[in-house]
Amino acid sequence: MNVISSWFKRNFSDPQIVILISALIFGFVFVIYFGKPLAPFLTSIVVAYLLESVIVRLEKLKVPRVLAVGLVFLIFIAVMFVLIIWLVPKLTSQVTQLAQSLPAYIATGLDFLKALPDKYPTMIKEAQVDSLIVSVTNEMSNMGQTILGKTVSSVFSAFSIAVFLVVMPILVFFLLKDKAVIVTWLRQFIPKDSKLTLSVWHQVDAQIGNYVRGKAFEILLVGLSSYIVFVFLDLQYAVLLATLTGFSVLVPFIGAVAVTVPIALVGFVQFGWTWSFAYVMISYGVIQMLDGNVLVPWLFSEVTNLHPVAIIVAVLFFGGVWGFWGVFFAIPLATLVNAIIESWPKKIIPATNEN
Repeated sequence: MNVISSWFKRNFSDPQIVILISALIFGFVFVIYFGKPLAPFLTSIVVAYLLESVIVRLEKLKVPRVLAVGLVFLIFIAVMFVLIIWLVPKLTSQVTQLAQSLPAYIATGLDFLKALPDKYPTMIKEAQVDSLIVSVTNEMSNMGQTILGKTVSSVFSAFSIAVFLVVMPILVFFLLKDKAVIVTWLRQFIPKDSKLTLSVWHQVDAQIGNYVRGKAFEILLVGLSSYIVFVFLDLQYAVLLATLTGFSVLVPFIGAVAVTVPIALVGFVQFGWTWSFAYVMISYGVIQMLDGNVLVPWLFSEVTNLHPVAIIVAVLFFGGVWGFWGVFFAIPLATLVNAIIESWPKKIIPATNEN
């Protein structure tokens, strides 16, 4: 007990450490209990981070902040309008078409599985295939019931989406317009002995801003290039598959592997074992390779380098705690943990000679 007591006194006797721990606990509890009802506000903060860099560059060109905010906000509204008018109906239409074609896809997949024992009798047994078919059928049945239940509840979520689309742009506008007022108001709640907390925050603030802007550009570029390639190769559901590919970059390593399944399934059913199917898969592999080896190092060169194991653990942990936003901010949150570890006061206790 003396060892634990001395450790606590050594590490938590500093008021700055107490303030930092209190701020972390408050933020953690706040997001867990109020994250869902305040989703429009949290989303607005992310969008404000994204747009602030553009406003700062306009201010460097001697554009007044009020005018810069107005111009950037109008462009943001125009982009949202295009997405709602063009992208959302396209996605809805292709999801509906895919749902209607799903039985044919399942039948094609089952026929493919049933033919495997004849093609590879020494490697695959018929009993193994039958067991796999039963498992797949049961899984598809459970998935269908889940989708039906969500379809019923989607009527009630339509109102929430409408509120979100109205409230979020308004919050973004005022966060950008009154940034100085909001920051000044928040500073009055910061304790005097908070140098450690502010030091950690300044490190993470720069990382989050760079990460949000880079990730948004990565989603746009990967999704757009995938759409162009899929349309050129005449792949069905190009908008849907390109959107999935774009958002797959939110989950490092795992996202690219997961999206490979629907792309391969659609390509195989549409083209079969042909060169067209090979071109689809090769093109998708090239896009992922360029994203991982060229785009990511270029966009996130200012973000603290983290080991792949740390990134995967962060995605699993924060995604399990906060869902989508936990996955989206997994790398900045891992950076926060790393910044805390690096900024934590390291006290060296001199050895004492005991007689």
